[in-house]
Amino acid sequence: MPRRFPLSRRRFLASGAAALALPGFSRAPDRPVFTHGVQSGDVGAASGMVWGRVDRPARVMVEYATTESFRDAVRLPPVDALAGSDFAVKRRLEGLPAGQDIFYRLVAADLAEPALISEPATGRFRTAPADRRAVRFAWSGDTAGQGYGIDDEGMRR
Repeated sequence: MPRRFPLSRRRFLASGAAALALPGFSRAPDRPVFTHGVQSGDVGAASGMVWGRVDRPARVMVEYATTESFRDAVRLPPVDALAGSDFAVKRRLEGLPAGQDIFYRLVAADLAEPALISEPATGRFRTAPADRRAVRFAWSGDTAGQGYGIDDEGMRR
């Protein structure tokens, strides 16, 4: 009967076998990066636009949900970020519920090495309500920056 040696964690690490089980180096610096985060805009009661920009040619996957956990996520067909668009992509999210927080996430896969996947870039916006409500607008203090609009004639329309 062959003699068995129990392999403890300490013995496993000391044997050098751990070097085979762990990667020799990290590929994290090689992964695509969203250079300007993600943005949203053109929001209505049932739609909104999201966009992002990566640092290289990449296939960008977009998904959105009404929960921060992305449990009910809807995945859209991927779109390629190419040099002709300065590696920027945008997607219209449609069929959204009115007056609802929408969470979205973009992930990029390098076109040359699809195994290199970016960290997820996430954002959030709220769709417009379906019913009529009072609206409040904010005016920035920097609107007349650089000296424009401060003269006797005021702001141009």
